[in-house]
Amino acid sequence: MCIKKIDMKIIFLDASTLGAASLEPIAALGDLVCYPYSSPTEALERVKDAEVLIINKVKVTAGLMDAAPRLKLICEAATGVNNIDLDAATQRGIPVKNVAGYSTDSVVQLTFALILNLLCRTASYDGYVKSGAYSASPIFTEVSRPFTELAGKTMGIVGMGTIGQRVAAAAQAFGMKVIYFSTSGTSHCKDYPSVDIDTLMTSSDIVSIHAPLNARTNGLIGARELALMRPSAIIINIGRGGIVEEQALADAISGEKIAGAGLDVFTSEPLPADNPLLHTTHPERLSFTPHIGWASKEALNRLVQGIAKNIISL
Repeated sequence: MCIKKIDMKIIFLDASTLGAASLEPIAALGDLVCYPYSSPTEALERVKDAEVLIINKVKVTAGLMDAAPRLKLICEAATGVNNIDLDAATQRGIPVKNVAGYSTDSVVQLTFALILNLLCRTASYDGYVKSGAYSASPIFTEVSRPFTELAGKTMGIVGMGTIGQRVAAAAQAFGMKVIYFSTSGTSHCKDYPSVDIDTLMTSSDIVSIHAPLNARTNGLIGARELALMRPSAIIINIGRGGIVEEQALADAISGEKIAGAGLDVFTSEPLPADNPLLHTTHPERLSFTPHIGWASKEALNRLVQGIAKNIISL
């Protein structure tokens, strides 16, 4: 990427969300000041001189924009911009730029990591070996709880956008059948059968969610929909928390109504200690990751490069 110094004050209000990723491509463009995290009160003080504002999860309100009279650009360090008051930005003539597509490979890979962890019982087998039980066994294997193959099973995808289509292709490579539910109401993808949500829930061995959180998807999968699933089926949510009703899912897991669930996203993040999903009677049926689907090393580097390009294009 061709670097040109723009000599602007660049403020990153929650830089800790990018971990150890190098911010040098951004720092090379101007005077970059990074804060690991900013509370709403701290943010109001820290943006006073900002000409370029970078945020990941910090809420950018009309008041925050007004506290930054020199602000020329808001850069979202992600794809979703639901934490930014877009109407207020438009009214003030402040462009908002995100980075699309940087985490597709990362999300697809983690989707199958969650699926395989649940169906291949990798954590259980790992514990069996490390506990010494395998060393003490009279036979060479442990087949009391065989794992499950993906070949021949049905993958039901909620949201057939770019990521959903990549997940579908990977599922087919495993020998799976693919169906999908269009959360937009427009079945634009003709490569796979489009079905209604009830058909998807009843027909799928794996339900995998790759949709944004909006009025159509908020609470889309609750107790009624979970009750339609096969007892041997699992559900994966790597889209957005709030699409699956967490109490209903916890009840389905505790009641052994479904075989398992893999979640990377939650309604409230970080996950509260009193969340019902942390207190099921069958925790072995759950596989969690802390909203990391977007954050492989490679994806973070692509994200930083994308932010730098958005600043250069100002």
